[in-house]
Amino acid sequence: MRATRPVGEVTRGTTNPNRLRRMDRWIAAQHGASLRRSEDPLAVDLGYGAAPWTALELLVRLRTARPDAEVVGIEIDPARVAAARPYAREGLSFAHGGFEVPLPGGRRPALIRAANVLRQYDEERVAEVWTRLRARLAPDGLLVEGTCDEIGRRHVWVALGPEGPRTVTFATRLGSLQRPSDLAERLPKALIHRNVPGEPVHAFLTDFDRAWAAAAPFASLGARQRWIRTVRSLAGPGGWPVTDTPARWRQGEVTVRWEALAPARR
Repeated sequence: MRATRPVGEVTRGTTNPNRLRRMDRWIAAQHGASLRRSEDPLAVDLGYGAAPWTALELLVRLRTARPDAEVVGIEIDPARVAAARPYAREGLSFAHGGFEVPLPGGRRPALIRAANVLRQYDEERVAEVWTRLRARLAPDGLLVEGTCDEIGRRHVWVALGPEGPRTVTFATRLGSLQRPSDLAERLPKALIHRNVPGEPVHAFLTDFDRAWAAAAPFASLGARQRWIRTVRSLAGPGGWPVTDTPARWRQGEVTVRWEALAPARR
């Protein structure tokens, strides 16, 4: 039989150690309970790039929640797979593939992480790719898809279950932040072209900047306290549907329900 061509396109492959630490820590904290319940604690690092650092780091961080977690790094470029295989170890392997997520034995992963993969695609492709990836998840699985800068200071991702998108998380190194809307350049492909007047994500970032400005007196207590005050204001009565708590806000994060930020229908 002829081999099936992997679905997708080769990415730039930019990889730096610790680039995805904010996303990984969020996954371990927020999805840890589900991972511990999983009969098959398998995670996929989809499109890990020119070097395998992100797959290695994902394994280490997931094992804080589930010591027997496994990670398979999947890359569409066979040369990158060959270069990564010397780094394989117990619980970590690498495979050639794309959005079809090829796994032996029909395994369905508890987690698929796709970071900085869809940025080069057209917005119209996002729904199709999300649908394909969600279909590969275990029943209680999670897909995390998003974008960050080269050293992981600013990151925005969407969390999706088998049923569809659930939340959007904004995460940043607070010491580098001038205003929350600085994160707009890292919006995932589903949202980045929607940061215009009339779209929910634009309204959210506008309110975020306004609340940040109002919280300026708290800057004397540090950027963390200003961020916490800002998010508390956003989540106040009649505000945005923030789903997390101050324990996550202290990490420079805020998570909002997808429905509140989803693109307006046209």
